[in-house]
Amino acid sequence: MRSEAINDEAAEDSAPLVVALGGNAISRAGDKPSVAAQFERMRATVDHLLPVIASGDRRMVITHGNGPQVGNILLRSDLAAEAGELPRLPIDSAVADTQGAMGYMIQQCLANALWESGIQIPVATVITQVLVDDDDPAFDDPTKPIGRFYPQEEVSELRKHGWAMKKDTQGRGWRRVIASPQPREILEQPVIEELVRAGVLVIACGGGGIPVVSDTSGALKGAEAVIDKDSASALLASGLGASTFAVLTEVDRVSLRFGKPDEEALDEVSAASLGHFDSEGHFPPGSMGPKVRAVISFIEGGGKRAIITSPECFEKALAGRAGTHVVDEISDDSVDA
Repeated sequence: MRSEAINDEAAEDSAPLVVALGGNAISRAGDKPSVAAQFERMRATVDHLLPVIASGDRRMVITHGNGPQVGNILLRSDLAAEAGELPRLPIDSAVADTQGAMGYMIQQCLANALWESGIQIPVATVITQVLVDDDDPAFDDPTKPIGRFYPQEEVSELRKHGWAMKKDTQGRGWRRVIASPQPREILEQPVIEELVRAGVLVIACGGGGIPVVSDTSGALKGAEAVIDKDSASALLASGLGASTFAVLTEVDRVSLRFGKPDEEALDEVSAASLGHFDSEGHFPPGSMGPKVRAVISFIEGGGKRAIITSPECFEKALAGRAGTHVVDEISDDSVDA
């Protein structure tokens, strides 16, 4: 057999490590827009994860984003609908599609790297539903842009589909916007817990999870929404009692006044201080903001340590030699830069 569960006692007793992969772990500016290029990029990311997995010190659950990929699926759906060939695909189904395809990619890259290293650890992807409230205020004010840009003359027709459309501030046209409600429950969390206990390396909550709502009887139904990947990952990490929650992104550390002459990188910072910096506007909502708020949520939910760093610095960050580390309190509540 190519893989088998590990059952060493130490691993069974250890709390899992939850790792959220950002978009640059799967594709980066300059990469070819192809599936083959994504596999190549993903394999490079896996090589940064492998030493941590190989150490056997921590069990790992991997989550991931899906922004470009779900956009591509919706573009194909739009083109097929405009050609009169197929109906448009609901958002929840598009997220589910990316969970399967991207889970397959990450799973295969991990399995091949483990096999080549002589490490026998099984890998599995869990198609994950995430419960949201159907009365979440986000449904009344959709703000998350998704899909392609459209010219002004097509907006009226598109609104007939029930779409909310907003004009792009950079003058690129109009774009569909959908709700981004807060995640309330990871419905497959018990399954993920069982797999982790059995020694399986789990991939879950792809793209923030498939958004679903529950009716009064408890029956589930997909929602036209997307869930922030980092928020859902933080919720999963808290639910699993993770030892550490790591967010891998394009920068090695979080910085104040990013890109300015007086930029200041953060080494270790309390959740309260990081929240204060966020309230001052240091972390834009479209980039570092969601990551910062997710790690704060994890710490406030009882987590011990959260890390924001790049895939290249991941191993060093876990050893305390890189990355921004967020904790509940530090001795003098100061920030090392």
